[in-house]
Amino acid sequence: MNENSINLDTVDLQLLRQLQRDASLSNHALAQLLHLSAPTCLRRVKRLQELGLIEKQVAILSSEQLAKLTGHGLQVIVEVSLDRQDSTALLQFEHKAVAEPWVQQCWRVSPGPDFILIIASTDMPAYLALSQKLFTQDSNVRNVKAFFSIKRAKFSTEVPIPEKRH
Repeated sequence: MNENSINLDTVDLQLLRQLQRDASLSNHALAQLLHLSAPTCLRRVKRLQELGLIEKQVAILSSEQLAKLTGHGLQVIVEVSLDRQDSTALLQFEHKAVAEPWVQQCWRVSPGPDFILIIASTDMPAYLALSQKLFTQDSNVRNVKAFFSIKRAKFSTEVPIPEKRH
């Protein structure tokens, strides 16, 4: 569908905003919050999903609480530079990185490094094993710079949505 043919009204924007804050609300609760009938609310949410504006609904886990139960936990931000940056080489590394469950985010960036990865690891030995698999064994990886998180000051998945569409 052409993005110019998608019309979002104020209610659609309110729905998107509210679902970003708490997607666990029942359809009935969401409808009451936005002063809609339950069937209208459900129809609108389904439309937003069909348009691809809502990719998926997930539970966001507390990495700090989970680390207390499962082990220490390590967050790593990694810059990766490749020797060759042709489309095949970039796609090869990208596919390899996104296939790893410990890689939470993979960004192709410019200028500077070719990729920024956000990695969650249980501990330093687990990170070492992953880094050898992703970086050391790949002859096209030229440079890797890892930053280990000591404190998370902010984490959000919300995309800012304006009150009115311009």
